[in-house]
Amino acid sequence: MRTLIHDVRLFDGELTIPKTDVLIENDQISLVGPSLDVQPEVSINGLGQTLLPGLIDAHTHVFDGSLAQALRYGVTTELDMFCLPQILAEQRRLAAENDDVADFRSAGTLATAPGGHPTQLLASPLLDALGPQALDFISDPTQAPAFIRARLAEGADYLKIVIDDGTVHGANLPVMTPECATALTEAAHAAGLRVVAHAITAGEVEIALDAGVDGLAHVWTDLAPGDPASLRLAERVATQGVFAVTTLAYFEAISAHHVETADCARPGSSTNAVGSLQALREAGVALLAGTDATPFVPAHGAGMHRELQLLTEAGLGPEEVLAAATSRPAQHFGLTDRGRVAVGLRADLLLVHGDPTRDITAMANTADVWRRGTRQPGHGLSQNAAE
Repeated sequence: MRTLIHDVRLFDGELTIPKTDVLIENDQISLVGPSLDVQPEVSINGLGQTLLPGLIDAHTHVFDGSLAQALRYGVTTELDMFCLPQILAEQRRLAAENDDVADFRSAGTLATAPGGHPTQLLASPLLDALGPQALDFISDPTQAPAFIRARLAEGADYLKIVIDDGTVHGANLPVMTPECATALTEAAHAAGLRVVAHAITAGEVEIALDAGVDGLAHVWTDLAPGDPASLRLAERVATQGVFAVTTLAYFEAISAHHVETADCARPGSSTNAVGSLQALREAGVALLAGTDATPFVPAHGAGMHRELQLLTEAGLGPEEVLAAATSRPAQHFGLTDRGRVAVGLRADLLLVHGDPTRDITAMANTADVWRRGTRQPGHGLSQNAAE
């Protein structure tokens, strides 16, 4: 099956081409450029539309239904940062065998201290049947090699470690020691795994950087915008070549929750997150768009569109935002077959009405989605909201 999208504006993951043709052949992109002699089975007029790589959400948590929901909004790959073992195997099978759901990679079981984050969240009705026993805790650096072996057996694509004392969420939780963080990072690197750290405060980020992690699952939220300490920390992140996942939609969601419930969580986390993001951008840190999507908020798929809007509101240009949601996550997570529109890559693609390289809100006007070359009907956000 050959599908030609002709006369379309193309954002290839890095640059915008005002008008070109793209040919999909089976599950791959086989041509980008003039299609003079091509005789496709399906021809799509791309005038007034923009073709992009499928979106990659660089921070999610996958449960039943998550991957189908994500794909409806043009998210063709999710990077899961903690999936319970009871769920992981079935979701892997689903993504491998079906093209009407997003693909994903996963950290599998995250590394945290006994009783540490996110055990306080495992009391929800959704997870009652699984409980804290689903986690594999680490309390001593000597346990690191065995922990990594267990993750490899689980099929983890990378490691996530949690360095979070609960302060931002108004809690007081046990936290992983710096020695454990370092031992885990060294063992993971020896096994060929990247390491992503959940760290919410500047002090926790410092511990993660000392340990030698490759990426931050969030920006920090305890320093006000423009704080010199935030600027210095951003410079250190840049110097060490560490990437940062943005998750502004997550901080917006929990800030709204804290206002509604008047709990004791740290105020201003959403505003401070934007300030940290701006400091990281100024320092030249690679920013990856991610939502921390769950079955609750932010929502899979829709949350990614909100993330893109929040990033533009924080001062990033539309093309910069689109790269953060396509080529940047692919680059930093070693997904060499996607994230760009180029010959020989997977046909994970998103076609939208309008020009999101100038107005990011055009991303809501989804026309079509292709996952591994299979065309799925696209839905704009307004249509999904009504479903």
